Amino acid sequence: MARFTTRRLALSTAALTLVAFALPAWRAAEAPASSSTAPTSTESASEQPSRSKLRIGISIPAADHGWTAGVVWWAKKAQELYPEVDFTLATATTPQKQISDIENMMVKGIDGLVVLATESAPITPIAKRAHERGIYIVNVDRGFLEPVADLFLEGDNKAFGRKSAQYMVDRLGGKGKIVILEGIPCTVNSDRVNAAIEVFSQYPEIEILGQQPAMWNRQKGLEVMQTFLVKHKQIDAVWAQDDDIAMGAYKAIREAGRENEMWMLGGAGMKEVVKMVMDGHDMFPADITYPPSMIATGIHMAVSNLRDGHREAVSQFMPRHLMIDVELITPENAKGYYFPDSVY
Repeated sequence: MARFTTRRLALSTAALTLVAFALPAWRAAEAPASSSTAPTSTESASEQPSRSKLRIGISIPAADHGWTAGVVWWAKKAQELYPEVDFTLATATTPQKQISDIENMMVKGIDGLVVLATESAPITPIAKRAHERGIYIVNVDRGFLEPVADLFLEGDNKAFGRKSAQYMVDRLGGKGKIVILEGIPCTVNSDRVNAAIEVFSQYPEIEILGQQPAMWNRQKGLEVMQTFLVKHKQIDAVWAQDDDIAMGAYKAIREAGRENEMWMLGGAGMKEVVKMVMDGHDMFPADITYPPSMIATGIHMAVSNLRDGHREAVSQFMPRHLMIDVELITPENAKGYYFPDSVY
C-alpha cells in the first residue's frame, strides 16, 4: 500500500521507549481571563462547559491474540502517566465496532484520537471525518489508505519482511519449498508480505508452495497450516510473519508428526517464542522484533503535541512519519529480548 506521509524519522525500539516514558505528566494550562471568553447575557458562567482537561480517545483492537493483548496493556500503562488527561479507551473486535467507538468519541468532543485500526480500509473514512472536524489524529501500526493522520507511527514492516525472508533464504542455502501465512488485510500485512516475496523471488530455487491469510490468529494459523500439510508432502520452512500464527502452525505440525521435516519464522517477539529461540529450539531458530509498546509512544506523542495549545507550531517541526527499527532475534542475542514477566 502507498504511504501518504511527508517527513519521516526512523527510531530504534529503545529510543521510542525512552520517548514514551521519560517525560513527566503535564499540567493542564488554564485559559487567561479575557472579555472574549466571558459569558454572554443569555449564558451564565456555570452553563459554559469546562474544558480544563485535554480529551483524547484511544481506539484499538480487542485483545484477541498475544500482540493485541500487549497493545491493550501498554495503552493502559501509558494513560497512568497522564492523570490530568481525560482519556476514553475503547477496544473493538470488528471494524464496525471500531467505527461506532470513534463516532461516540467524536460526540464526546475529543481533542485528539490515537488509532490502531482493526483493518486499514474500513477505518480510513471515519478517521478522515474526525480529522476534518479538527481532531488531531495519531495513527499507530496499521496505516490509513489516505493522508489522514497528523502523525503516523509504525514498525518498519518492509524491513521486517526483508530481514526475515533473507534469514530464511540463507538458512535454507537458497533452495527449498516454503509456505507463507499472511495476517489481516492491511498496510502492515502488505508491506511485510510484498517485501518478503521480493526477496524470495531473487532465488529461483526457493519455491513458494502457497500463501493464505491466517489473520494474526493462533487458531487460524493452526487451520491454515493443517490445509498446507494435507496439500504438500514436503515443506522445508514456514514463513509465518507473526508469533501467534506461528504457534498455531506449530501445533498443527506437531499433531501431524512432521516437526522433524521443517522449521518456521514468526515475528513480534512473543516471550514464549523468544524463550525457544534462546534455548536453541529446532523449530524456532530466530524471531523478529515488533513491540506492542508502540501504542504507548503514540499516546505520549498525542499528549505532548496537544497539551500546551501549540498544535500548529509543533506541526512545523514534528515529523509526520515515525518508524521503529526491527531486529533479528537469534540464540546469541535472545536473552536481551526475553522478559518473562511481560504480558506478551
